[in-house]
Amino acid sequence: MSNFNYSYIIKYIIIGDTGVGKSCLLLQFTDKRFMPAHDLTIGVEFGTRFVVVNDQRIKLQIWDTAGQESFRSITRSYYRGAAGALLVYDITRRETFEHLPTWLKDIRDHANPDTVIMLIGNKSDLDGKRQVTKEEGERFAKENNLFFLEASAKSADNVEEAFVRTTETIQKKIQMGEIDLSSETNGVKLMPQDGSSLPSANAAAGNGGCC
Repeated sequence: MSNFNYSYIIKYIIIGDTGVGKSCLLLQFTDKRFMPAHDLTIGVEFGTRFVVVNDQRIKLQIWDTAGQESFRSITRSYYRGAAGALLVYDITRRETFEHLPTWLKDIRDHANPDTVIMLIGNKSDLDGKRQVTKEEGERFAKENNLFFLEASAKSADNVEEAFVRTTETIQKKIQMGEIDLSSETNGVKLMPQDGSSLPSANAAAGNGGCC
């Protein structure tokens, strides 16, 4: 199938503390593989994948942001124009859960107010080392109007589900007219009817667009 045969491009970001597994979640989703020894992300990493939701083929463009404070001013620029976001913590490191309010404030200060956010408790395969209960994650998500899943980048459990559920919600917003497709700040772009190529990922990062 042609790479230009799709309905929309949707921009995603992945945020959270260093070492929670953001890059591993991206790699599992885009390449179906797990890399246990992954270098720390410097600035941002980027990946794409097509998904089919309600008979529509949709291209996801995903920006994996560095968790270090020293890169925060750089990565915040990628929040703009994001339609979807994964907010990730590590269920085996309580401090990553305790830092969630700061990350959530960051995204709500710098991203689109309608960004669909999925809270991910990563490393569910390490249940024996758990420091954060599933109930705590569910409660934080409910209190902050977020979707919630526990997932494992290693086993791939719920990785697909995280992206598909948020894409379904974004697609529903498009169909209900809640997202203005003429504005790049909403993180969704309609596929050109003539099938012409779209701006490069690097160009979009500079202007806050979704592609």
